[in-house]
Amino acid sequence: MERSLIILKPDALQRGIVGEIMSRFERVGLKIVAAKMLQPDTNHYHHHYETISKMISRRGQQAFDVTLDMMQQGPVLAYVLEGVGAVEIIRKMVGATEPKSAAAGTIRGDYAHMSFAHADDEETYIANLIHASGDSDEAKLEIAHWFADTEIYDYEPLHAKYTQPKKSKKK
Repeated sequence: MERSLIILKPDALQRGIVGEIMSRFERVGLKIVAAKMLQPDTNHYHHHYETISKMISRRGQQAFDVTLDMMQQGPVLAYVLEGVGAVEIIRKMVGATEPKSAAAGTIRGDYAHMSFAHADDEETYIANLIHASGDSDEAKLEIAHWFADTEIYDYEPLHAKYTQPKKSKKK
C-alpha cells in the first residue's frame, strides 16, 4: 500500500468544504490512516516547502514567501491517505496546482479558479485549497515531517474487499 500526505489549506477550512473534499477520497476507496488539525510555525512550513519540495528553486522566493503567508492565515487539516497507487490517484483527483488550469471534476477545478498570473499581479497567494504529495518519495518525507509513527493507524475498513485486491491462492 502506498501513502500520501494531504493538507487542506486555510482557504479550504475557511470556506467550509473540508467534508466534501475528504469524502471524494473516501469514495474511491482511499483509507484515512492519520489526521490532525494544527497551525504550524514558519520553520515547519519552511522545511515542508523548501527542504522537501524545493519551492524556491522551482517558483522563486516571492512565490515561497506568499505561500508561507497564506499557510499561516489559519489552521490546516493534515492527513495521510493509504491505498493502491494512492499518490497518483490523489494527484489526478486534486488537479493542476494552478486552479485556472485544473480540469472540471477535480477538486481545484470544481472549487477554485485563480491563475498564477493574477496572483503574481496582485502579489497574493493562489487559493488552491489543498496540498498533495508530488510522488511517493516526497510523500514519505512529508509524512515523516507532519506525523510521528504513533499517529498513523492501521485498521481494516469494511470496503477494503472491494477496493484493495487480495492475493489469490494458487492451487
